[in-house]
Amino acid sequence: MRRVSKSVSVVVPFLLSVAGGVTAAPVVGPSFIGFDSDGTSTQRALEQRFDAELKADDLREWMRQLAAEPNQVGSPHDKANAEFVLEKFKEWGWDARIETFSVLYPTLKSHALELVEPTQFSASLTEPPIAGDASSSRADGGLAPYNVFGADGDVTAELVYVNYGMPDDYKELARHGVDVKGKIVITRYGKGWRGLKPKLAYEHGAIGCLIYSDPQDDGYSAGDVYPKGGYRPADGVQRGSVADMTLYPGDPLTPGVGATANAKRLAIADAKTVLKIPVMPISYADATPLLAALGSEVVPRTWRGSLPITYHFGPGPAKVHLRIESEWTRKTIYDVIATMRGAEVPDEWIVRGNHRDGWVFGAWDPLSGHVAMLAEAKAIGALVKQGWKPARTLVYASWDGEEPGLLGSTEWAETHADELKRKAVLYLNSDTNSRGILSAEGSHSLQHLINQVAADVRDPETGVNVRQRLRAKVEVDAQAEGASPEAKRIAKIAESGGDLPIGGLGSGSDYSAFLQHLGIASINIGYQGEDEQAGVYHSNYDTFEHYERFGDPGFVYGVTLSQTAGRIVLRAADAGVLPLRFGDFADTVSEYTDEVHKLAETERAKSETVDRLLDADAFKLAADPTQKSMPPPRDDIVPYIEFAALDNALARLKRSAKAYDDASAGDWKKLSAAQRKDLNALLQGMEQSLLDARGLPNRPWYRHFIYAPGMNTGYGVKTLPGVREAIEERRWDEANRYVVLTARVLDVYSARIDQARQVLSKQ
Repeated sequence: MRRVSKSVSVVVPFLLSVAGGVTAAPVVGPSFIGFDSDGTSTQRALEQRFDAELKADDLREWMRQLAAEPNQVGSPHDKANAEFVLEKFKEWGWDARIETFSVLYPTLKSHALELVEPTQFSASLTEPPIAGDASSSRADGGLAPYNVFGADGDVTAELVYVNYGMPDDYKELARHGVDVKGKIVITRYGKGWRGLKPKLAYEHGAIGCLIYSDPQDDGYSAGDVYPKGGYRPADGVQRGSVADMTLYPGDPLTPGVGATANAKRLAIADAKTVLKIPVMPISYADATPLLAALGSEVVPRTWRGSLPITYHFGPGPAKVHLRIESEWTRKTIYDVIATMRGAEVPDEWIVRGNHRDGWVFGAWDPLSGHVAMLAEAKAIGALVKQGWKPARTLVYASWDGEEPGLLGSTEWAETHADELKRKAVLYLNSDTNSRGILSAEGSHSLQHLINQVAADVRDPETGVNVRQRLRAKVEVDAQAEGASPEAKRIAKIAESGGDLPIGGLGSGSDYSAFLQHLGIASINIGYQGEDEQAGVYHSNYDTFEHYERFGDPGFVYGVTLSQTAGRIVLRAADAGVLPLRFGDFADTVSEYTDEVHKLAETERAKSETVDRLLDADAFKLAADPTQKSMPPPRDDIVPYIEFAALDNALARLKRSAKAYDDASAGDWKKLSAAQRKDLNALLQGMEQSLLDARGLPNRPWYRHFIYAPGMNTGYGVKTLPGVREAIEERRWDEANRYVVLTARVLDVYSARIDQARQVLSKQ
């Protein structure tokens, strides 16, 4: 589902070629190795044997089969793929099963879009085959372009162009006297998650929403279009979910509980994540006549795309007729769950997942990551057959129903919530994968582990390790014109030779339920940045043929993803003490705390400046009198937020984290078995200390007080979300309340770190 992620992560060259060329070494025990102890050479020998089992040809053939037919939820090929994956896991020695859930999944029955004034035009709403792409002509059984969980409707109204349809765009519309109430809006993809666009349109009174892909973003302005290049052709359409996942992901009818056959369900009318207006995605070929028919003022320069037209706000004279009808029934989804039981601590789990369902063929999203995960499972099975066993239990999950709203992972996690909270020590996710640079996001207590792994994986294009290549990329990007202060800050870290910071996790893939609802430390990884896949995202053209040409030719980065994820799994599985480091987390929370301090100061300065300009009538004097332009509204005075509780909690966190990290630098083998068990039990539940059962304001499903998807960003992460979003939305009492609540969460976390340090001090 997720199209973009923030790049991060990580200098000691080490490893081997992408496949083969490794001298066999015996697998030795015991299972607990402890990567930072004297078992390092044993661990690396195991990883070399793991690498030797990874074959690019396997990934290619698995993708060819899995992407052979449309595989959205409810399709015959979706179920067939689940059965194929199940058979493979069993063949490789895993204990595997399929778990099913019954979820609401509306499928399109019919739709139409027409320009009825001032001229007539009927949108095609289709994606014709592409020459040279055999898959694109085999779309029978696939669903026409649509946005799942938009409402049914039959509406006719004037059209208004709202740019990217985000909050600041509506402020700009208001300044130009444009009201969308009773209108149909047209917005372009980008700058925020698609589901926020119709939600905000509805909140501003619109009765329908069209979303198109402007060629400025991923079409002919970005590069040659498919089939000459990889970018979006004129008829390409981005499908996708518009369920309001900022409230909760998963089945809209069963929030907080697994969607089993007998689960108590809401009525569809009561499901808060189902939208209230019809929503339709369209191509830029279909959007062009609609936008060209708009009148009124010309939009600001930053609102103009790359179509050969002049962009106007509207409303009118363009009037459109929009009709959508769906079948609102439940469908079965199929999660494949494979287990390799741990030999020493079977009740500690390393969970690894990647979804399998796609929009139409889904070669890039998600099968590029899924086949890498299958390669890991095959290699681990081979290691077990050679005599090795993981110390902890490995759970590999092939998720279904991610595209409509993280259905498979969320329903599984909610069903098994109590067991996962007791046993899961790590959730490792991937989604799309392609050629390029390592991207890593996640719980910052795992930042050092990711850096260590990245230093031991070879980049197939340059021959250096992937952390070294990422370090170079970070430093070069910081020199670019317009580089952000954050990019420059990370570049300074890179220059110092220290660990590169990873990003925080928002939403958009299957880690959400694990991290933000259950409090399980999580990582999301993939390779990206040198491909030409964005233009076929969620379209009929995300095919095997396209991916082999423009995604990862040779599937070498698929193997690299397997090597990266595999090392994280193997090291976490066999570590004598779970590989968490808390100084990284404390440093990150310190950055977040500085940011919310500055945010409050910036809002105060902004309000004071606007008030001064309003008092001086400056906006009126500066405006072109021939154009409609209103001054911004006067904001309330920004009070001083009481940050003392958060600042004090941060100071304690830094002290506790340093004390633990210093103590953990010793030899964990000096701990008795009982002490090691106590220590790992404390570490296993550490991330859960960052939850509050009451959840975040107006969305109690999200319980993590450090990372959450933003209410007005969707996929994008909001850090210290209770505090940050209250300041952004100018809810000052709430900001003060969540400063205290966030501080309490951090204090509980620090106290648990202190307990872990006390165990270590008994060495």
